[in-house]
Amino acid sequence: MSGPVFIGPADMGGRERLLRVVDALAEAFADLSAGRTSSPPRTIVPHERGGELLAATSVWERHGVGSVKITTLTPGNPERGLPLIHGVVAVTDLATGRITALLDGAELTAVRTGAVAALATRLCAPADAADLAVLGAGVQARALVRAVSAVRPLRTVRVFSRTRERTEEFARWVRDTSGGALRVTVCDTVKEAVTDAAVICTTTSTSAREPLVEAGWVAPGAHLNVIGGTHEEALEVDPALLVDALVVVEERGAARAEAGEVRAALAGGLIGPGALRELGELVGTAGAADGRTSVFRGVGLAIEDTAAAAALCAGTAP
Repeated sequence: MSGPVFIGPADMGGRERLLRVVDALAEAFADLSAGRTSSPPRTIVPHERGGELLAATSVWERHGVGSVKITTLTPGNPERGLPLIHGVVAVTDLATGRITALLDGAELTAVRTGAVAALATRLCAPADAADLAVLGAGVQARALVRAVSAVRPLRTVRVFSRTRERTEEFARWVRDTSGGALRVTVCDTVKEAVTDAAVICTTTSTSAREPLVEAGWVAPGAHLNVIGGTHEEALEVDPALLVDALVVVEERGAARAEAGEVRAALAGGLIGPGALRELGELVGTAGAADGRTSVFRGVGLAIEDTAAAAALCAGTAP
């Protein structure tokens, strides 16, 4: 009996694979919102060096697959020239219990995070959205540029990050990977980056409780993918932005527990619990925001890893 297949970063790239993951996530989120599957909370163990060890498990009954992901989050790694996230994902066949595949956990996290944002963008952003702003210049920022480019006809990318050298490197990467099709601007401030952008993606490792993006800087009708922050109180965008926006989350309970902007908006009475819409409730619709500003606040769920791994395993089957 053969052992598990190893799926590395090279086996997860490309627009076709990304869109396959987006479609798998749409199905998984629809199942989640309808109660046909679940996504148990992650186990998070902080340690004295400032990092975290995380374990996430879930099964997707419809497709007979489960997964276990072990990851480490080390905030000081970017300054060391190392990835923020390391990890591995084991995929299991529910019928036999066999471990059928092992996937690079850091790359899978980047792919599925980008794919979730792509799904939210596809459901909420204007069909002709062409101007993207990105805050952050790391692995997740690259994943989101690839993802949003796959679902919207981007022409320009504006980027801001605290480290100028990394930002310039990121800008070169965008130009090179797009073959010059995207016009890239390195911005000196957050405000310069986000003003008038049709799609805004925040991918920072901030731990601050003061937002990086003020509500007044965001153009009416823009779509935001908010995926950064290092803990449940950190804010990347102003909670006041959620007042009149379509607020989209993966799962309401997880957002109330882990999403800083959602927690702050609820605690401050800016929105009520009924304001939160789940991605799975929007699947099958188009233009869900209907001209309103839309904010997708993601925290990452175990079912996303399972669905993304299943899609990637299917794409690499002999």
